[in-house]
Amino acid sequence: MIGCLCLHGFTGEPWEVEPISTYFLNEKKWLVYTPTLPGHGPTGNLKEVTYQEWVLVAEVAIRELLKRCDKVYVVGFSMGGMLASYIAAKYPVEKLVLLSAAAYYVNPQQLIQELKDIVRLRLKGELDHDEHFKHYHKKVVETPMSAVMQFMQVVKKIKPYVNRVKVPTLILQGELDGIVPKKSALYLYQNIGSNKKALAFLPKSKHLICHGFERELLIEKVESFLCREEDDVDESSCS
Repeated sequence: MIGCLCLHGFTGEPWEVEPISTYFLNEKKWLVYTPTLPGHGPTGNLKEVTYQEWVLVAEVAIRELLKRCDKVYVVGFSMGGMLASYIAAKYPVEKLVLLSAAAYYVNPQQLIQELKDIVRLRLKGELDHDEHFKHYHKKVVETPMSAVMQFMQVVKKIKPYVNRVKVPTLILQGELDGIVPKKSALYLYQNIGSNKKALAFLPKSKHLICHGFERELLIEKVESFLCREEDDVDESSCS
Protein backbone atom coordinates (compact mmCIF):
# COMPACT_ATOMS: atom_id res chain seq x y z
CA MET A 1 0.00 0.00 0.00
CA ILE A 2 1.10 3.56 -0.73
CA GLY A 3 0.70 6.24 1.92
CA CYS A 4 0.69 10.01 1.55
CA LEU A 5 0.97 12.63 4.28
CA CYS A 6 -0.45 16.04 3.30
CA LEU A 7 0.28 19.00 5.59
CA HIS A 8 -1.60 22.29 5.47
CA GLY A 9 -0.26 25.76 6.17
CA PHE A 10 -0.12 28.30 8.98
CA THR A 11 -3.61 29.46 10.12
CA GLY A 12 -5.05 27.00 7.61
CA GLU A 13 -6.82 23.66 7.59
CA PRO A 14 -6.72 20.43 5.55
CA TRP A 15 -9.04 22.24 3.10
CA GLU A 16 -5.93 23.93 1.68
CA VAL A 17 -4.57 20.64 0.31
CA GLU A 18 -7.94 18.93 -0.24
CA PRO A 19 -7.74 18.79 -4.06
CA ILE A 20 -4.46 16.84 -3.81
CA SER A 21 -5.45 14.62 -0.89
CA THR A 22 -8.87 13.78 -2.34
CA TYR A 23 -7.44 12.95 -5.75
CA PHE A 24 -4.94 10.43 -4.41
CA LEU A 25 -7.46 8.98 -1.98
CA ASN A 26 -10.20 8.51 -4.56
CA GLU A 27 -8.32 7.95 -7.80
CA LYS A 28 -5.25 6.06 -6.56
CA LYS A 29 -6.77 4.46 -3.44
CA TRP A 30 -3.76 5.54 -1.36
CA LEU A 31 -3.89 5.82 2.40
CA VAL A 32 -3.88 9.61 2.81
CA TYR A 33 -3.45 11.45 6.11
CA THR A 34 -4.28 15.15 6.32
CA PRO A 35 -3.97 16.00 10.04
CA THR A 36 -5.19 19.30 11.43
CA LEU A 37 -2.23 20.96 13.13
CA PRO A 38 -2.67 22.00 16.80
CA GLY A 39 -4.30 25.39 17.22
CA HIS A 40 -5.91 25.15 13.79
CA GLY A 41 -9.35 24.00 12.72
CA PRO A 42 -12.79 24.96 14.09
CA THR A 43 -11.90 24.23 17.72
CA GLY A 44 -8.27 25.35 17.61
CA ASN A 45 -6.73 28.18 19.61
CA LEU A 46 -3.56 29.61 18.07
CA LYS A 47 -2.87 31.67 21.19
CA GLU A 48 -1.95 28.57 23.15
CA VAL A 49 0.03 26.57 20.59
CA THR A 50 3.77 26.01 20.14
CA TYR A 51 5.66 25.04 17.02
CA GLN A 52 6.85 21.87 18.76
CA GLU A 53 3.25 20.67 18.77
CA TRP A 54 3.02 21.12 15.00
CA VAL A 55 6.18 19.11 14.53
CA LEU A 56 4.95 16.38 16.89
CA VAL A 57 1.66 15.90 15.04
CA ALA A 58 3.50 15.57 11.72
CA GLU A 59 5.88 13.03 13.25
CA VAL A 60 3.09 10.95 14.78
CA ALA A 61 1.31 10.87 11.40
CA ILE A 62 4.39 9.82 9.43
CA ARG A 63 5.26 7.09 11.90
CA GLU A 64 1.78 5.62 11.57
CA LEU A 65 1.92 5.72 7.77
CA LEU A 66 5.35 4.08 7.74
CA LYS A 67 3.98 1.26 9.88
CA ARG A 68 1.06 0.65 7.57
CA CYS A 69 2.44 1.31 4.09
CA ASP A 70 5.13 -0.08 1.79
CA LYS A 71 6.12 3.38 0.63
CA VAL A 72 5.16 6.86 1.82
CA TYR A 73 5.17 10.26 0.13
CA VAL A 74 4.98 13.65 1.86
CA VAL A 75 3.25 16.75 0.49
CA GLY A 76 3.41 20.08 2.30
CA PHE A 77 1.76 23.43 1.58
CA SER A 78 3.21 26.75 2.83
CA MET A 79 4.34 26.22 6.45
CA GLY A 80 3.36 22.60 5.93
CA GLY A 81 6.04 22.50 3.27
CA MET A 82 8.67 23.29 5.86
CA LEU A 83 7.27 20.61 8.17
CA ALA A 84 7.30 18.19 5.25
CA SER A 85 10.96 19.00 4.58
CA TYR A 86 11.79 18.17 8.18
CA ILE A 87 9.90 14.89 7.93
CA ALA A 88 11.67 13.97 4.68
CA ALA A 89 15.05 14.73 6.27
CA LYS A 90 14.36 12.58 9.32
CA TYR A 91 12.18 9.66 8.15
CA PRO A 92 12.51 7.09 5.33
CA VAL A 93 9.93 8.54 2.95
CA GLU A 94 10.13 7.96 -0.81
CA LYS A 95 9.50 11.43 -2.25
CA LEU A 96 8.73 14.99 -1.18
CA VAL A 97 6.42 17.59 -2.76
CA LEU A 98 6.59 21.23 -1.66
CA LEU A 99 3.71 23.56 -2.58
CA SER A 100 4.25 27.30 -1.98
CA ALA A 101 6.62 26.24 0.80
CA ALA A 102 7.36 29.08 3.23
CA ALA A 103 11.12 29.14 3.67
CA TYR A 104 10.61 32.91 3.98
CA TYR A 105 7.93 34.65 6.00
CA VAL A 106 4.41 35.23 4.78
CA ASN A 107 2.44 38.47 4.51
CA PRO A 108 -0.84 37.87 6.40
CA GLN A 109 -2.58 40.89 4.85
CA GLN A 110 -1.89 39.56 1.36
CA LEU A 111 -3.29 36.18 2.38
CA ILE A 112 -6.57 37.86 3.32
CA GLN A 113 -6.70 39.55 -0.07
CA GLU A 114 -6.07 36.28 -1.88
CA LEU A 115 -8.89 34.64 0.05
CA LYS A 116 -11.20 37.42 -1.15
CA ASP A 117 -10.00 36.94 -4.71
CA ILE A 118 -10.85 33.24 -4.60
CA VAL A 119 -14.42 34.04 -3.62
CA ARG A 120 -14.84 36.81 -6.18
CA LEU A 121 -13.00 35.44 -9.20
CA ARG A 122 -12.99 31.66 -9.01
CA LEU A 123 -16.05 30.70 -7.01
CA LYS A 124 -18.18 33.73 -7.95
CA GLY A 125 -19.41 34.33 -4.45
CA GLU A 126 -20.60 30.79 -3.80
CA LEU A 127 -18.70 30.66 -0.51
CA ASP A 128 -20.27 33.83 0.88
CA HIS A 129 -22.70 31.68 2.85
CA ASP A 130 -20.30 28.82 3.58
CA GLU A 131 -19.66 28.69 7.34
CA HIS A 132 -16.46 26.69 6.89
CA PHE A 133 -14.97 29.36 4.64
CA LYS A 134 -16.11 32.16 6.95
CA HIS A 135 -14.36 30.46 9.85
CA TYR A 136 -11.19 30.01 7.79
CA HIS A 137 -11.21 33.69 6.81
CA LYS A 138 -11.91 34.78 10.38
CA LYS A 139 -8.97 32.75 11.70
CA VAL A 140 -6.58 34.42 9.27
CA VAL A 141 -7.82 37.89 10.26
CA GLU A 142 -7.53 37.21 13.98
CA THR A 143 -4.16 35.42 14.03
CA PRO A 144 -2.41 36.36 17.31
CA MET A 145 1.16 37.67 17.24
CA SER A 146 2.24 34.84 19.56
CA ALA A 147 1.29 32.35 16.85
CA VAL A 148 3.14 34.37 14.22
CA MET A 149 6.25 34.11 16.42
CA GLN A 150 5.80 30.34 16.59
CA PHE A 151 5.55 30.24 12.81
CA MET A 152 8.80 32.19 12.53
CA GLN A 153 10.45 29.81 14.97
CA VAL A 154 9.44 26.66 13.12
CA VAL A 155 10.81 28.05 9.86
CA LYS A 156 14.06 29.02 11.57
CA LYS A 157 14.44 25.62 13.26
CA ILE A 158 13.67 23.60 10.12
CA LYS A 159 15.86 25.46 7.61
CA PRO A 160 19.04 23.62 8.71
CA TYR A 161 17.33 20.32 7.88
CA VAL A 162 16.71 21.25 4.25
CA ASN A 163 20.12 20.15 3.02
CA ARG A 164 19.58 16.80 4.75
CA VAL A 165 16.72 15.97 2.40
CA LYS A 166 18.08 13.28 0.08
CA VAL A 167 14.88 11.97 -1.50
CA PRO A 168 13.53 13.09 -4.90
CA THR A 169 11.79 16.44 -4.44
CA LEU A 170 9.33 18.48 -6.50
CA ILE A 171 8.90 22.19 -5.70
CA LEU A 172 5.88 24.05 -7.10
CA GLN A 173 4.97 27.70 -6.62
CA GLY A 174 2.66 30.21 -8.27
CA GLU A 175 4.22 33.02 -10.25
CA LEU A 176 1.59 35.35 -8.75
CA ASP A 177 2.21 34.29 -5.13
CA GLY A 178 2.15 37.51 -3.11
CA ILE A 179 2.65 35.80 0.25
CA VAL A 180 5.64 33.49 -0.10
CA PRO A 181 8.26 35.18 -2.31
CA LYS A 182 9.75 33.50 -5.35
CA LYS A 183 13.11 33.39 -3.59
CA SER A 184 11.63 30.84 -1.17
CA ALA A 185 11.21 28.23 -3.92
CA LEU A 186 14.63 29.08 -5.33
CA TYR A 187 16.21 28.77 -1.89
CA LEU A 188 14.69 25.34 -1.39
CA TYR A 189 15.72 24.16 -4.83
CA GLN A 190 19.29 25.34 -4.30
CA ASN A 191 19.64 23.98 -0.76
CA ILE A 192 17.78 20.67 -0.72
CA GLY A 193 20.41 17.95 -0.54
CA SER A 194 18.83 15.60 -3.06
CA ASN A 195 20.43 15.27 -6.46
CA LYS A 196 16.99 14.51 -7.90
CA LYS A 197 14.85 17.60 -7.66
CA ALA A 198 12.70 19.77 -9.89
CA LEU A 199 11.29 23.28 -9.61
CA ALA A 200 8.27 24.62 -11.48
CA PHE A 201 6.43 27.95 -11.34
CA LEU A 202 2.78 27.99 -12.39
CA PRO A 203 2.20 31.27 -14.26
CA LYS A 204 -1.43 31.89 -13.27
CA SER A 205 -1.33 30.65 -9.66
CA LYS A 206 -1.27 32.59 -6.39
CA HIS A 207 -0.38 31.34 -2.91
CA LEU A 208 -3.34 28.99 -2.42
CA ILE A 209 -1.99 26.96 -5.31
CA CYS A 210 -4.27 23.94 -4.86
CA HIS A 211 -7.34 26.15 -5.37
CA GLY A 212 -6.17 28.27 -8.27
CA PHE A 213 -7.02 28.31 -11.97
CA GLU A 214 -4.23 25.78 -12.61
CA ARG A 215 -5.43 23.19 -10.12
CA GLU A 216 -5.65 20.44 -12.74
CA LEU A 217 -2.15 21.22 -13.99
CA LEU A 218 -0.89 21.11 -10.41
CA ILE A 219 -2.42 17.70 -9.78
CA GLU A 220 -1.03 16.45 -13.08
CA LYS A 221 2.50 17.56 -12.17
CA VAL A 222 2.32 16.06 -8.68
CA GLU A 223 0.89 12.77 -9.94
CA SER A 224 3.50 12.52 -12.69
CA PHE A 225 6.31 13.13 -10.19
CA LEU A 226 5.06 10.71 -7.55
CA CYS A 227 4.09 7.93 -9.91
CA ARG A 228 7.11 7.87 -12.22
CA GLU A 229 10.07 5.67 -11.49
CA GLU A 230 12.67 7.32 -9.25
CA ASP A 231 15.39 7.11 -11.89
CA ASP A 232 13.29 9.26 -14.21
CA VAL A 233 13.12 12.27 -11.90
CA ASP A 234 14.36 15.37 -13.69
CA GLU A 235 17.39 16.73 -11.92
CA SER A 236 17.08 20.20 -13.40
CA SER A 237 14.64 23.06 -13.02
CA CYS A 238 11.50 22.48 -15.08
CA SER A 239 8.91 24.84 -16.50
